[in-house]
Amino acid sequence: MSTGLPSQTQVIELLGGEFARAGYEIEDVVIDARSQPPRITVIADGDTALDLDTIATLSRSASALLDGLDNIADRYVLEVSSPGVERPLTSEKHFRRARGRKVELALSDGSQLTGRVGQTCGDTVALVVREGRDWVVRAIPLVEIVKAVVQVEFSPPTQAELELATGVVRGQARRTEAGA
Repeated sequence: MSTGLPSQTQVIELLGGEFARAGYEIEDVVIDARSQPPRITVIADGDTALDLDTIATLSRSASALLDGLDNIADRYVLEVSSPGVERPLTSEKHFRRARGRKVELALSDGSQLTGRVGQTCGDTVALVVREGRDWVVRAIPLVEIVKAVVQVEFSPPTQAELELATGVVRGQARRTEAGA
């Protein structure tokens, strides 16, 4: 029995190029043929956050492409969204995209760290952590991170913490020497 919906692979192949041109990649596609009307959810991520205007633009172009399929159902709901804060950070690109965000890490030695993601360089992420009364940057090899989850924040970070994480000092980019 046909559901009148494309497969996950078909959606990724159909929409992947359009999302890539906009600077995003499709991380997942969830197809729920049991809901009424059926639902196609496309989860996308990129180096810049998905804002409402971008989601609307991507939704319109995705809908037009999906509507062009021969076997598509007459009615379906299309949802384009970002992965959300509950998604664990599992790769270098996830850490790069989480720069400036507060995270909780579980390390392979059993210790836990909470800090703000700084620059990710190859196989190491800089983590801004509190050490006494100061903020310091610790280099954490990605292979030592067992679990990493972005934390929901209810108050803004201190200026010093944010400057260390983002490399932006009072509105100007901080310059670093190559290899530093």
